[in-house]
Amino acid sequence: MTSSETGRLHAVDVQVGYDQRTIISDLDVTIPDGSFTVIIGPNACGKSTLLRALSRLLKPTKGTVLLDGRDVAEYQGKAFAREIGLLPQQSLAPEGITVVDLVSRGRFPYQTLFKQWTDADEEAVRGALEATRLVELAHRRVEALSGGQRQRVWIAMALAQETPILLLDEPTTYLDLAHQLEVLELCSRLNAQGRTLVAVLHDLNQAARYATHLIAMRAGSVIAEGSPAEVVTEENVERVFGVRSRVVDDPETGTPMVVPLAVGAVQDASLPGDTANLRAQAQA
Repeated sequence: MTSSETGRLHAVDVQVGYDQRTIISDLDVTIPDGSFTVIIGPNACGKSTLLRALSRLLKPTKGTVLLDGRDVAEYQGKAFAREIGLLPQQSLAPEGITVVDLVSRGRFPYQTLFKQWTDADEEAVRGALEATRLVELAHRRVEALSGGQRQRVWIAMALAQETPILLLDEPTTYLDLAHQLEVLELCSRLNAQGRTLVAVLHDLNQAARYATHLIAMRAGSVIAEGSPAEVVTEENVERVFGVRSRVVDDPETGTPMVVPLAVGAVQDASLPGDTANLRAQAQA
């Protein structure tokens, strides 16, 4: 299940948790260079925890996260922030800040005592506003925007950071369907331009349509990893989500599309492990 492709970013034998509770243990993951990797799985399976470990917001209690073969903990703050950007799941903007001022904070890793705001910074902010269709809202206060608009502002700030690797924790949160697709199309374009993206998504069909690489998790472990065609199978959907389904070709893209069964689709997803084995045990 481990990708044979090379990547700059790796988690090696990682164990991560909160307080005394372990969420992920003995996990090995490689993010393929130039991929749009999407992490999928049920709630509380460790998707966001893995992303936080990769971004070094969470320090592993065991194992190592490596960037270019070097422990991420060894990087200076601004040096790391020029390589990996993060859009967290929830963010709070300072009271009264405007859209353009918040997006401009994405350029902080490039500021030094001797190098203040430059034309390159201005261009990066303008490009991020254009990519997220926020130019007309640039001078509005962030607190006055809708939830979907605020989410686009945070995405724009991450884009302005101009990192080769971008981590996105549920980037379509608060967005209606049209804006979800707009954000995913933007991610796809960024990936086509050479940027490596890693995102946590809940919509399995959207993940299968836009990702080039999938990581399916359950109970803190990687259950399957590879291309959407390799990962999104009827067996894996039942094993990971506890849902019986048919997997068919998306008529628009040819990528896998999950159609839950009309009757009896949902198994007991609260139980750990392989659902087929669980049913066999229950019938024994």
